[in-house]
Amino acid sequence: MPHNTVNPDEKSARHARRAARTAGLLAGLVAASAALTQPATAGTAADHTNAKESPGCAVVYFDLGETLIHTEDDGSIHYLPDTARQLREMRDADIAVGLITNVPPEWGETDAARAAKLREIVDADWTGAEPFAWEDFEGRILTPRTVEERKPAPALFERGEDTADGCHAVYQGETPKELDVARGEGYFTYLVGRGAPWPAYLPVPVVKAIAQLP
Repeated sequence: MPHNTVNPDEKSARHARRAARTAGLLAGLVAASAALTQPATAGTAADHTNAKESPGCAVVYFDLGETLIHTEDDGSIHYLPDTARQLREMRDADIAVGLITNVPPEWGETDAARAAKLREIVDADWTGAEPFAWEDFEGRILTPRTVEERKPAPALFERGEDTADGCHAVYQGETPKELDVARGEGYFTYLVGRGAPWPAYLPVPVVKAIAQLP
């Protein structure tokens, strides 16, 4: 069944309405935090279909490699700086998180199967002081079912909207092209890895503010 059965003209109209409603609020967030990237403009920002049914919530999706974890030349894997702290802060704030990450489709027939294979591979070479917090992402690890679904194709971001259950969707990653596509699907985005003075990740207070947007 196709993910999106909404008339394209209706979707574009929703995009424009959402951009108009939130432009001023987002400008204030940018000024306050110096951390929030602008959402898409009127032609690309999307209205979350069920947002009024689930007010005050946001789901934050991350890429995995070079966004949350780093692979050394020797094959060892560990958290990037500030990642463990960021995940703890989001856990303490009851902010739902997920992963949108490319893996080989042949790793499994379902997201759960592919996620299990991903966990097996990461854990086998993990050298971090504390284990990767897989339990934080349970049920929200989205991986491509086909080669065509691999990012930067929009398919995984469309599925992420479904998994967000009407909450605002946020995507954080290190690849600008992926952020462009995510914004086109209505996500708020943040480019990680820019270094000071930019925060490593979108600050929790900013995510909370996003959750309260119309």
